[in-house]
Amino acid sequence: MKTSAALLLMMLFCLTCSPARAEGVRVQVMDSYADMHTGPASEYPRFHVVEKGEWISVLKERTGWYKVATESGKSGWISARSLTRTFAEDGEQITLTQPSFEQSRQRDWEFGLYAGVLENTTALSVSAAWVVTENIVTEIAYTQALGSFSENQLASVRLHHFTFPEWRFSPYVTLGVGQIRTTPRANLVQSGSESRTNDLLEAGVGFRYYLAKNYVVRLEYQRLLALIERDEQEELESWKLGFAVFF
Repeated sequence: MKTSAALLLMMLFCLTCSPARAEGVRVQVMDSYADMHTGPASEYPRFHVVEKGEWISVLKERTGWYKVATESGKSGWISARSLTRTFAEDGEQITLTQPSFEQSRQRDWEFGLYAGVLENTTALSVSAAWVVTENIVTEIAYTQALGSFSENQLASVRLHHFTFPEWRFSPYVTLGVGQIRTTPRANLVQSGSESRTNDLLEAGVGFRYYLAKNYVVRLEYQRLLALIERDEQEELESWKLGFAVFF
């Protein structure tokens, strides 16, 4: 599970750090001017001013900033706010934008990686979610918790409801169903001990916070009910914190 989680983390990182559509574009500045800085922040020194009508090439981007090169050979960073109005070589107006909180509300997919605790045992989780509406999100999730005496594997399908999706820090409630598989540790297996799989019910609350670009942070608490036998149930608690990327 640790290897799988690491691979997923690398995949998410590559997806979110891949070149944006704006990169490699040649545009004409139509605002009065644009200050060029030595780095992607206003604290970096301003060393050049791009005049209205000049052509620049967009080389790369960072959150809120673009690295550009002028026709005279100067290169530096310009704030995205200074490039709200640009034109392409065919005369079409281009709006260079960065992912924003408003775009996160219009997302279709979300993939996450989380660490937490399942009944005092460290747990790792991965998830994939489809956004049905702003308020309703469906999710599939897999969790693995390796304890001193046994290993627990949980797979579930969940439904999240966001009451205030327009909030940057948005609470939600979650309900789900799934299964839990409990396997005794090999070195502790005794006669009669074997793996068992039981149905699982889930209910919980969580908070989703838009961080930057395509990233969100999620904190979630769940109460789990494992249906062991007809007259026997086992209650579990789960906390997890992690990040997700949206598309």
